[in-house]
Amino acid sequence: MVSKFIRYFIPVIFIMFLIQGCGTKIPKVGFCMDSLVPERWEKDRELFVQNIEELGGNVLVEIANGDDALQLKQAEKLISEGVDVLVVIPVNQETAGHIVVAAHKAGIKVISYDRLIRNCNLDYYVSTDNIRIGEQQADFLTRISPKGKYVLIGGAVTDNNAHLLYLGQLNILQPLITKGDIEIVFQEFTQDWKEKEGYELMNKCLDQNNNLVDAVIASNDALASGVIRALEERDLAGKVLVAGQDADIKAIKQIVAGTQTMTIYKPIDAITSTAANLAIKLANGESPEIMNLTVNNGKKLVPSFLMESMVVHKDNIKMTVVSEGYLKEHDIYQ
Repeated sequence: MVSKFIRYFIPVIFIMFLIQGCGTKIPKVGFCMDSLVPERWEKDRELFVQNIEELGGNVLVEIANGDDALQLKQAEKLISEGVDVLVVIPVNQETAGHIVVAAHKAGIKVISYDRLIRNCNLDYYVSTDNIRIGEQQADFLTRISPKGKYVLIGGAVTDNNAHLLYLGQLNILQPLITKGDIEIVFQEFTQDWKEKEGYELMNKCLDQNNNLVDAVIASNDALASGVIRALEERDLAGKVLVAGQDADIKAIKQIVAGTQTMTIYKPIDAITSTAANLAIKLANGESPEIMNLTVNNGKKLVPSFLMESMVVHKDNIKMTVVSEGYLKEHDIYQ
């Protein structure tokens, strides 16, 4: 009797256990990041991991520290570890296509996060509208100073976002340039979006223009901080308009101090939650919601989610970055 029980009942339990186990598979998401500089990327990592875990998944994070060859190796490592989907902030938006190829060979879909991976069969893209951000920067400064000598300090030349920002800035500036109201007296892209580059390029600009500059559009807040440091050394801080992007705490404090004019806040909460929800659906083999928006990456029209960005200036800090929970009021004004 006992032997019959063991023979027939134990296998049934084992099969039920296998079925139950299959039904509770935990989605595994690989998150390949460029770096944690500037500071906003730490916030992206924290919120993305939190969102994935709240949705019942696990995240494996790799940080390439600006090395595109290392990022490819890290992505291949995640693929070998059995991730169900890859989310990538590319170091280099051209060479990152190799990550997509490697992932697709393993049957894994790829979401490009914040920066568009170009010239490959990318699956999805989650970001903000970077052309719109460039327009917001230029529009805000030209409303204050519709005439004068303008400087454009762009982001990394290998980053497609930097070129989209530039296109947006020119959308606003070009009619005023054509009228002769605005003159672009200096324009250069950088290598790494770093404060040091903003400082060096601004010094170069001021030397070339005998310190005669009215406004600077820097493509992120790190570059803007470098610009401001160069202006401070020549007693020009607060006299020259300076735009940035990312709403870093340092930038917000500079806005309060009057040395930076504005910045752009990207809704990181919305970006991370959208990317996390999409990743979990793909990891579970589900189809995402119908997406009518696409972005051309040079190879295909990539289904995309683009969030709306916000202008932050001295009069709306509490209504934007503080009310959104991105920064705390006492950290800004202490």
